[in-house]
Amino acid sequence: MRSAIWLPLFDQLADPRTVARLAADAEEYGWHGFFVWDHVRWRAPVRAVADPWVTLSAAAMVTETLRLGPMITPLARRRPVKVARETASLDVLSGGRLTLGVGVGDDRFGAEYSATGEQGDDKARAAMLDEALAILTAAWTGEPVHHRGAHYTVDDVTFLPRPVQRPGVPVWVAGFPGRQRPMRRAARHDGYFPVNLEHPDQLAEAAATIAELRGPGPYDIAVELAPGTDPRPYAAAGATWWLTAFDPASVTVDEVHGVLRAGPLD
Repeated sequence: MRSAIWLPLFDQLADPRTVARLAADAEEYGWHGFFVWDHVRWRAPVRAVADPWVTLSAAAMVTETLRLGPMITPLARRRPVKVARETASLDVLSGGRLTLGVGVGDDRFGAEYSATGEQGDDKARAAMLDEALAILTAAWTGEPVHHRGAHYTVDDVTFLPRPVQRPGVPVWVAGFPGRQRPMRRAARHDGYFPVNLEHPDQLAEAAATIAELRGPGPYDIAVELAPGTDPRPYAAAGATWWLTAFDPASVTVDEVHGVLRAGPLD
């Protein structure tokens, strides 16, 4: 199981320069990945919020081996053509180290949709997510994209340069354990991130479902675990990545430094 730092970009971590220094430290201490939350706002007491793409670009410039990415990006509130440019550029900048985490998103924690006039219906956002993923997959080929869907139009646009990774940037799909549609979506891509996971048995059941849908081949399953949690039951259940959990309302630079110094899983 590989180990990753997973940071909410709030308050003390809302400065991309600070987070970039943490990424460099993570690489020095032997961590394998460095992922960040993607939000435009969060509930009180959080006040300051950083942009994930700018922050990840800063992290890419001071690291060489860390896998980087937003975990997760709610694609329904981002234009897919812009994400196509951002992901390709960041993959080139990082030398092929980007992983794109995606999901439907949720309005409960920061009212990000209701407060900004974005789509509030879960089913509609799920349809937008699927359509956006189809556009990204086509864009990463470097061939002209012709797409006319219910939510987006891309009329003969070519997205160059392509990402370094082939056939494109790996995509991890987030979803609540037990919900079939996110698992079916995840099986069509490169990884699964079960959010709010409560027990390794849930993970084992989800991993079995995805394996049946997907068939054999390399595949990643990431789990969020608090520092100090025994990861072995989750590894036995199928997890390939451990993402460190921090409290978004209270996380500090010193706390992150402490986890970094403790090092990744052996």
